[in-house]
Amino acid sequence: MNTKFSFLCALFSLVCAGINAQNIKSVQAQEYEWSSVPIVGGGFVDGFICHPHFRGVRYCRTDMGGAYRWNDESKEWEPLLDWVSDAESNLQGIESIALDPENPNKVYLACGTYTNKTGSILRSSDGGNSFERTDVPIPMGGNENGRGNGERMMVDPANPDIIYFGTRQSGLWRSEDGAVTWQKVATFPDVDEHLDPTDRRSYFMRGSGIIAVVFDSGNIKKNNKKSLSAKSKTKTIYAAASLQNRESIFVSTNGGDSWQAVKGQPTKLRPTHMILARDGNLYITYADTPGPSQMSDGYVWKYNTKKGTWQDISPVKTGKNDESGFGYAAVSVDPSNPKHVIVSTHCLEGKHGYDSDEIFRSTDGGKSWTAMFKHGYEYDHSLAPYTKMAPLHWMFDIEIDPFDSNHAMFTTGFGGWETFNLSDAGKNGRIIRWSIVSKGIEETVPLEFYTPPTGAHLLSGVGDYGGYTHFDLTKPVPEGAHFEPYFGNTDAVTGAWHKPELMLRAGVIFNHLRDVPPVSYSEDGGRTWNYCASVPEKGAEHGHVAMSAMGNVWIWTPERKAAYFSTDKGTTWTKCEGVPEGIKIIADKENDNLFYAVDVRKETLYVSNDGGKKFRALPIKLNLKVKGEKQERREDRGDVRGGQDRVYAIPGIEGGLWLAAYDGLYRCNANINNVECVQMREVENIIGFGLGAAKNENSHPSLYLIGTIAGQYGFFRSDDDACSWTKINDANHQYGKVLHIIGDMQEYGRVYIGTHGRGIVTGAPKAK
Repeated sequence: MNTKFSFLCALFSLVCAGINAQNIKSVQAQEYEWSSVPIVGGGFVDGFICHPHFRGVRYCRTDMGGAYRWNDESKEWEPLLDWVSDAESNLQGIESIALDPENPNKVYLACGTYTNKTGSILRSSDGGNSFERTDVPIPMGGNENGRGNGERMMVDPANPDIIYFGTRQSGLWRSEDGAVTWQKVATFPDVDEHLDPTDRRSYFMRGSGIIAVVFDSGNIKKNNKKSLSAKSKTKTIYAAASLQNRESIFVSTNGGDSWQAVKGQPTKLRPTHMILARDGNLYITYADTPGPSQMSDGYVWKYNTKKGTWQDISPVKTGKNDESGFGYAAVSVDPSNPKHVIVSTHCLEGKHGYDSDEIFRSTDGGKSWTAMFKHGYEYDHSLAPYTKMAPLHWMFDIEIDPFDSNHAMFTTGFGGWETFNLSDAGKNGRIIRWSIVSKGIEETVPLEFYTPPTGAHLLSGVGDYGGYTHFDLTKPVPEGAHFEPYFGNTDAVTGAWHKPELMLRAGVIFNHLRDVPPVSYSEDGGRTWNYCASVPEKGAEHGHVAMSAMGNVWIWTPERKAAYFSTDKGTTWTKCEGVPEGIKIIADKENDNLFYAVDVRKETLYVSNDGGKKFRALPIKLNLKVKGEKQERREDRGDVRGGQDRVYAIPGIEGGLWLAAYDGLYRCNANINNVECVQMREVENIIGFGLGAAKNENSHPSLYLIGTIAGQYGFFRSDDDACSWTKINDANHQYGKVLHIIGDMQEYGRVYIGTHGRGIVTGAPKAK
């Protein structure tokens, strides 16, 4: 290491800190181009909404990653809510989407992720390019149980100004002015289950409110301009509520003025989906829970609205009083052929002779059924290679294209599938070909990033699907997710700075399906992985990892456990002394024996100069606005998964650190005996921080920050040790709740954003 250079760099930083303390007079701005780093899917797409009268117009909703519009020319989905700010991130959970049957450009979104907050209705007249908003006093649960039920919000085909919205906890609501204002339908029956909130089991098993609204348009024909100008309204409307052991299907025959329960209906189970075929038959799937919670009973019923008769058409028959052991998730009817019906199951795997969940298809209105995954089929995983490891699950919406009876789609927990030869189901020698329908959808939650100095541009640890090594930022990783072992969550990933081919990750084994250590390493730059031989103590998983500069020492702090070091690739582990349990330890970028950890709440920096064997606690003076001793308080200093309240080692400077506190940024120089920190005054708040390639060969790495600087919230870059900052995002690129930011160590200016449900986003300066 060049000691003289390090001294000069440190001196420059301290001088800069003094300048900074005098106030940054202004924050510059630079235009960036933004795109997704493709994984494809990665989260629960819980609904497809196809326009009934305009080919290729369709949308999809996700449980925590916003809404998307299909681009029929590029054949991929386009995000609609990237403008949502961190403060407004509750809008990212989409409860329902409604389309104007006569206008392909009008779309309505019911937005609200959790019912501990009230939601909003967004309306657009340009296909989702821009929105107007009405805040409503309605709790929504776009990421709660029953989020795959639907569709809750519907536009009256006789009068597009009339829109109904079935809520979880607040009954039925209606707008009569195109979603500008909303009123509760006072005449709708009380569908509240009135559960005891202290009874945790019953509260968890509760229904999900009014899950579907269906208009019986009768003689109203598409593009009937006369009916629209007359401002009429559909007289017959059906609504389904997620109720068990009581009536759940209701009808109005006077345009919503009064309602009554449909006579003769089954009452044992809860409706999950409801759709009306053009021949007047109402198809309803049922289960004992709304899903995607476990289901143990279900059936499918058909109601002939003309005759007033009910018929059990369940594909899998059981004894009269027997539970099926699974539920039915969704139903769809071909708009071109009312006898053509498909239904999906939930929790069928391993029961009644079925190896997985199923889609059953009927061409005679439910008299007979064909199981589509018991016959010839094949998957094309090429658009999302990691899905080879993902089992078929969470098929809570299935749709038949209104313009192509052979084209069907179904949702899953990682996106969705589609086929274009549906009619071949059950035919001898015919194979149903399913391909990924999620291109453009990115709904992962990155939990950690690592950008090495050479090799791959980005390594990611993500929730549910492990992690990825991106050499090419424009394509999904062809090898899929990191494997051997295959993780569910990857909470930590890092590498040896001066041996960049050596990397380490930790997390949790996918569904605990294998009894192997949830910590593994790569010796080829993240292409392949090997699991370590042991864990330091029973139950060790998740947590944080560090690798020394030359890769000779590995440290793993499993979740809620002590930190351990290994010098033999994880064959044995020895407890680190002098650091608290659960703390994140990092390695110095230059000295193979130096490690650091910080406890911001206790204003303490821990330093080890013997390879992690022993740490020394050094006091640091921080200007904390938000204080608290209890580590269990998860949100008072931001999301604990985020990039705040951490230290970051500076390449090229032994002992050089950036301390990114939730409420301030500090430049520090540390050794085993002493630490000096200077606050960069204009940084008011941090929720993400990272380093990237330097602008010039002899300058320090660039800094990247998500937070508030000089009164402005945004994404920022500094090329001069925080002497000045440049805002690099704009109002259209905020991505809701975000957790991480890091720069590319091989390409100056390129940055990666870890979102909470919008995947990995990358940006680079726009070419002039």
